[in-house]
Amino acid sequence: MIGNRIHDFAKRLWPINRSITGEGVRETLRIIKEELPDLEITEVPSGTRVFDWEIPKEWRVKQAYIITPSGKKICDFNSNNLHLVGYSCPINITLSLSDLQEHLHSLPNQPNAIPYITSYYKERWGFCLTHEERQILEDGEYEVFIDSQHFDGSLTYGELFVKGDSSREVLISTYICHPSMANNELSGPCVSTFLAKQIKILKHLRYSYRFVFIPETIGSITYLSRNIDHLKRNVFAGFNVSCVGDNRDYSYLPSRHGETISDRVAQHVLSHICPTYKRYTWCDRGSDERQYCSPGVDLPIASIMRTKYGEYDEYHTSLDDLTKVVTSEGLDGGYYALWKAIEALEKNCFPKIAVLCEPQLGKRGLYPTLSTKTSGTEVKLMMDLITWSDGTRSLIDIAEICKAPVWDLYPIIESLSKHQLIVLMDAPKPN
Repeated sequence: MIGNRIHDFAKRLWPINRSITGEGVRETLRIIKEELPDLEITEVPSGTRVFDWEIPKEWRVKQAYIITPSGKKICDFNSNNLHLVGYSCPINITLSLSDLQEHLHSLPNQPNAIPYITSYYKERWGFCLTHEERQILEDGEYEVFIDSQHFDGSLTYGELFVKGDSSREVLISTYICHPSMANNELSGPCVSTFLAKQIKILKHLRYSYRFVFIPETIGSITYLSRNIDHLKRNVFAGFNVSCVGDNRDYSYLPSRHGETISDRVAQHVLSHICPTYKRYTWCDRGSDERQYCSPGVDLPIASIMRTKYGEYDEYHTSLDDLTKVVTSEGLDGGYYALWKAIEALEKNCFPKIAVLCEPQLGKRGLYPTLSTKTSGTEVKLMMDLITWSDGTRSLIDIAEICKAPVWDLYPIIESLSKHQLIVLMDAPKPN
């Protein structure tokens, strides 16, 4: 099961302190590059204008902690990097519990969880802890120490291009900026890495594939600012890969227009592997699809997920782990759904029958030669495929009409093509 290998890979990336910039992102990309040697890593300097945004200063943290009045070290960054508010500025101060409380974050409704909090674009400092721990903090003076730096550095992202027969591209984007959370972070880049590995070993690719590993939001904005013309010219389908590791559900979030080939393929695949999948609307957006589908960009990017971000209790907390939330089975399912979608894009075509009236299938060994009252399911599906193959409907269209998963049509198409009974076209001919 490929989910086991993906889960093991996620364990390697788990301890790394990632943010929107910094050495954690670079280390993550270096490890991904071990699996994908052709991965190109790009640095974009701090201060660079990217549309309406600007690349922030790079952030580095060595250590951070609080010493209680009784001398106990708590909120130790080195024991759990979620304890420190992301992008916290340096500080070395002693203050009272009441003053310290203004810089603490916890979740009363999840008293045993450490929340994930960031402050990328406003200078502040803070710590996160469980509410249980916060409630028993003693009165007195607390020593607060954060050894961090903000400096002119760069934002880092990775890109892998796999060339196919066509210049038309499928874009697969995932983010690498969240520390120590499994579904809402590691599942995306880990599944994407293994999708890329599989695509690279295929002998014949109809389309080209572009995999992008970026910090969320500022990363996709940066990438678009540098590549928008090429992407708009070449990308005809794609997926934002996030939250594909739990074993609880399947979910779909559409592109802004909701009627792209990515949307159609995503819904088709999920309807056959999990008919009860949850369908969201563009109003429920929250990841990099916001940038890829924004007005003026309008790339055909949809999202196939397991349980959607924000829709599970452990989201953005220390409880989003690699044991109870993300499992090998969950990752296997996320990989399978996305692979089926990619496969459907590769094999989608506009079939056209090459003879008038029904072809004589019996003499070719494709149809029973003994007439009986009933025909088999496979024969029925083949005859349905033939009747709808007029060159105006795609294979996905025909599968929908037949109420069958498109992958059930692949061997039929192959057999009919082998006998020169059907022509596979890239697009319908004009009237």
